[in-house]
Amino acid sequence: MIIIAGELHVAPERRGAYLDAVAEVNRLARAAPGCLDFVQAADPVDDGRINVYERWESDADLLAFRESGGPEPELPPILGADVRRYRVSSVEAP
Repeated sequence: MIIIAGELHVAPERRGAYLDAVAEVNRLARAAPGCLDFVQAADPVDDGRINVYERWESDADLLAFRESGGPEPELPPILGADVRRYRVSSVEAP
């Protein structure tokens, strides 16, 4: 399993525009083969932060989605980012 997680930073007054622009990408990703979860969401504490969380069955599924040629929305500038890929070797109940 692959997890992509982290944060993006945009100007607080542009966060809504960013999230509106990626709404269709979120829908398409969730419908893609191998996508277990996909969300870009407003952080409840920091007005300029967007939380990123994706969960994929495999690298191949993630790559297939990224190369699928879906919509490329025009986005407000990203001022900073810290997003990482995690490889999960096992999964257990909490």
